[in-house]
Amino acid sequence: MATPDVTVLGAGIFGLSVAWACLARGARVQVIDPGGPGAGASGGIVGALAPHVPENWNAKKAFQLESLLSAEGFWAQVDDASGQTSGYARTGRLQPLPDDSAAVALAEQRAGGARELWAGRAEWRVVETSDVPSPTGRCIHDTLTARIYPRWACESLASAIRMRGGSVTADGAETGAVVHATGADGLRVLADWFDAPFGVGVKGQAVLLGSGLTPDTPQVFADGLHIVPHADGTVAIGSTTEREWAIEGPEIEVTETLRQRAVAALPCLRDAKVVARWAGVRPRARTRAPVLGPWPDRPGHFVANGGFKIGFGMAPKVADVMADLILEGTDTIPPGFRVEDCF
Repeated sequence: MATPDVTVLGAGIFGLSVAWACLARGARVQVIDPGGPGAGASGGIVGALAPHVPENWNAKKAFQLESLLSAEGFWAQVDDASGQTSGYARTGRLQPLPDDSAAVALAEQRAGGARELWAGRAEWRVVETSDVPSPTGRCIHDTLTARIYPRWACESLASAIRMRGGSVTADGAETGAVVHATGADGLRVLADWFDAPFGVGVKGQAVLLGSGLTPDTPQVFADGLHIVPHADGTVAIGSTTEREWAIEGPEIEVTETLRQRAVAALPCLRDAKVVARWAGVRPRARTRAPVLGPWPDRPGHFVANGGFKIGFGMAPKVADVMADLILEGTDTIPPGFRVEDCF
């Protein structure tokens, strides 16, 4: 390959997505990551692409909505180019409603907000259902939520990049525009560079069950837990959010606790066996939004970080705005997402 126009440091979901978008616009691109695709937090097993609640609308929620709506086309193009599957499907989500009149009223109010803010492109409704145990017999059903298998998605993106003439390697020389998409480690580098509290790494843990739900079943969000049926028949359970953890590093500690919580939410999972475990440290920016844009005082350097729990859902839109900026000089990054917002 000729000298790259764009070097992306980090083969997680943000780095690979930005590289793919730049390639699609004709740039020569290389991705460098010593660990390979999805080696960090993006190599998880949960993959719940869920929206923020449709109220108190702001730039972050609007950005996420557009990204979630564009995800089907984005992943179809990636999978077509790679010949692999990302595991993407927009299967929706059910959330049991507690026996609390205030909670039910709030859910109904949010349904009205979705009709206005989502403009018919997806629904948020209160429905009666026996599919998920609920004290009220009712659940919130949204049709915007999708699922993806994170490891497969990173592998599909990396293969698509290679098939289109880009490279994904363990090392190399930085040439052209340089995009820093290096996760929790990158947030620490930014914090040191600017002497500012950019963000922290937050540990997450998850488990994968061997069976229990069909792949087209809506995912469930109950008691703070995502239960996500995947395309291969497995069911992901997770994940935790831990600012501090007992064991240093990404070791898994809570396998049985997560399994028991899942069974309490969906008793049909009682006999499903744990077939895989995951733990990793996810990058949460101080603003809780992605950190995007030029790296101040470093001409030709850019940042795409802070995916935390919404990175896969945000990735299609993040890729577009970063490609706009890097290749065309067009800045469409929303308020609150910029590097300087973390100072």
